[in-house]
Amino acid sequence: MTTRPVARVLIDSPLPQLDRLFDYAIPSELDADVRPGVRVRVPLRSAGRVVDGYLVELGEAEPTPRPLSELDAIVSPVAVLPERLYALARRAADRAAGSASDILRLAIPKRMVRAEKAALLAGEPAPPIVAPSESAWADAALDMFDGLSGALADGGRVAVDAPPHPSRLKDGTTVGAWAELLAAAAVRTLANGRSVIVVVPDHRDQDQLAAALADHLPDGAVVRDDARQPSPARYAAYLRVLAPVPCVVIGNRSAVYAPAHDVGLVALWDDGDPLLAEQLSPGVHARDAALIRQELEGSALLFAGHTRTTDVERLVSIGWVADAPARRRSSPRVILSATREGESRGARVPSAAFAAARDALRDGPVLVQVSRPGYAPALVCADCRRPARCAHCAGPLRAKRPGAVPECAWCGRAAAGWTCPHCESTKLRMSSSGSERTADELGRAFADTRVIVADGEHPVLRVDARPALVVATRGAEPIAEGGYRAIVLLDGDRMLQADDLRIAESCLRWWSNAAALAAPGAPVHLVGVAGPVARALATWTQPAYARLELAERAPLRMPPTVRVAALNGTHGAVSNALDEVRVAVPTLDPAAVLGPLPTEDGVRAFVRFEYAHGAAVTASLRASVVAEALRSRRAVKGRTPGPRNTLRVRVDVPDLDL
Repeated sequence: MTTRPVARVLIDSPLPQLDRLFDYAIPSELDADVRPGVRVRVPLRSAGRVVDGYLVELGEAEPTPRPLSELDAIVSPVAVLPERLYALARRAADRAAGSASDILRLAIPKRMVRAEKAALLAGEPAPPIVAPSESAWADAALDMFDGLSGALADGGRVAVDAPPHPSRLKDGTTVGAWAELLAAAAVRTLANGRSVIVVVPDHRDQDQLAAALADHLPDGAVVRDDARQPSPARYAAYLRVLAPVPCVVIGNRSAVYAPAHDVGLVALWDDGDPLLAEQLSPGVHARDAALIRQELEGSALLFAGHTRTTDVERLVSIGWVADAPARRRSSPRVILSATREGESRGARVPSAAFAAARDALRDGPVLVQVSRPGYAPALVCADCRRPARCAHCAGPLRAKRPGAVPECAWCGRAAAGWTCPHCESTKLRMSSSGSERTADELGRAFADTRVIVADGEHPVLRVDARPALVVATRGAEPIAEGGYRAIVLLDGDRMLQADDLRIAESCLRWWSNAAALAAPGAPVHLVGVAGPVARALATWTQPAYARLELAERAPLRMPPTVRVAALNGTHGAVSNALDEVRVAVPTLDPAAVLGPLPTEDGVRAFVRFEYAHGAAVTASLRASVVAEALRSRRAVKGRTPGPRNTLRVRVDVPDLDL
């Protein structure tokens, strides 16, 4: 007697106790449509309802004391979860002590029926053909870096410092030279008949990369995977990626999971950008997902940026990632500007930087980078100089324009009639200048000059080559046609004062990305900053600075020299989880555990552990999360009062914010 196969289903649920495969019997009427990867609906006995899930695989039934439940329905005949995607999601979730369904929720778009029907009617797309001339161009571009071509061909892992200057495309569009470098790597890989996935932080980077690829690839070869797309467009793009035809996928952090056919290269641009760090559970960084994917699929892996993160530099130092230096080194002309003798200490723009901006404005645009948007982002008491706070929520007060009634930056309430609780003064003073106030000040200093503000409220993607002062917040700098004729980096000392373990590393990345927008030979003035981070920018030796940071963090056992897990919940749940970790890793240093310390909703603790102990620690933490979830469920079901979500775990926390 032959046994009928069973369907092994992953339930689409955030509940940790459901993060496993469940066996379901296959009714005869669904035999024709059942295959791995399709969406299904299945009954859940414990909840007494029908839920969504993915049919991961078919297997043989194991003896059970009661009959298996049957599949309720096949939602769609399209296999949206190929085996390679499930394997990646499972590995990424296990590394982060999370659920595979949470990963898949980020990777697989919501089903759109019309887009699905249109894709089925259109059929399989034609394979893209790369012209021999474009392949030759790509080879020449890659040969500018020592060992890069060989590493990409052999499926190696490599880090590259991108050329720090703008580049002009065939149609006259200006993009960063980094976009042409990644385009060359994509063209070379696609010419070999393999797919490419390029992950960038935001839509501005996607636009540059898409423009660079359009110069060298035929229409239809590039697929954009962007969470900002309308749902039908994103689902249609996902179905195109599923086709057994090579393509180039570009997108934000979730694109790292794109199930493209026969992936030959995964590339990440600017992996230090916080936009590549997933905020939703389980919080897997795109860099970590790319490393896991490279191990599973054997594709090449490329990290590129104007700076080197300590995370990538650690991989380079242990030999896991190779360094591919440029055969011919280039760097911007960075000048460290400080207040000279005879100048006022309060001068925000030193005379040297002011003169450089004035001279550059005769030829084209000048970029001025500031730390914060708005007019006066922070106000202080005019008498005692203490920060002005909202009387309702204690948030910082700010002003949108001169003479405006102050308002709270948190709750938005107006603070008319404000009184200082310390000295009872009613006068306020602006303690910092935002992008709008800086634009006003520079507009008065440079009469008859265009002033353009670029920040979150005033997004500007590009500026032309005409003279203009562009005042932009960090990360919002538009691209200038032909590059900026001068760049002034303000508020550097204020940026470095942020309470963040990686603030110096972040500042170096902000400044380097801005400096890379300068035209060849244009001056870049860093104002009021000294020390190792300023020297690294001036000498353009960002990898050396990353090595210095690693050397300083290693004795303190700070990330990324070790991995860190954050535990939040009730005191009992956190304590039990810590005890289980100590059992799983008997050699764990007692000093590796910080806390538990009280918080507003319970306690918090941190566990620092070596990379070699990662599998044991994350498995133990995941088991504790499941155990606590089951305990909470039993308490609620039995009408016994008990807290829900008594334990929350986040692995690879960038900072220890106790």
